[in-house]
Amino acid sequence: MPLSADYRPDPRLPILGADFADPVRAADFPSLRLRWRNDRAAATVGLAGLTDAEWTDHFGRFAPLVDNLPGPLAQRYHGHQFRVYNPEIGDGRGFTFAQLREAGTGRLLDLATKGSGVTPWSRNGDGRLTLKGGVREVLAAGMLEALGVPTSRAFSLIETGESLVRQDEP
Repeated sequence: MPLSADYRPDPRLPILGADFADPVRAADFPSLRLRWRNDRAAATVGLAGLTDAEWTDHFGRFAPLVDNLPGPLAQRYHGHQFRVYNPEIGDGRGFTFAQLREAGTGRLLDLATKGSGVTPWSRNGDGRLTLKGGVREVLAAGMLEALGVPTSRAFSLIETGESLVRQDEP
């Protein structure tokens, strides 16, 4: 993996302790097809030099990045859910798998996933995301960023070879 000087891993989540996140394992997908990658965002964390195969290995199979989290972590949190305060909720279909410092700003960024499998917080769901839902996330994040709204950025979109049905989304 070609590392640039802008690659600055800083895995802080484990320092908080076991009460803040649960180790998880990504789903074993039948196939992985890189549909889109955000090289502009990748450059800000020193990962633009990855080949497509390396990209898919790290962001589709979740092979750990050098000097980063040893494995994915589903974060625990609390808040209001279904109009009721719930002290025990967390990442239900995603997880954090790396933490990096952004070049230029030094901001700590989490590289997280959505639709990558079941976590302890999935509430009987399958932990998956449709391709249509993923495209919608990419477009919404891109638009918000273009408008100058501080928000998350979409890093990549990888198709998993699974067939999913979600009411209005094949």
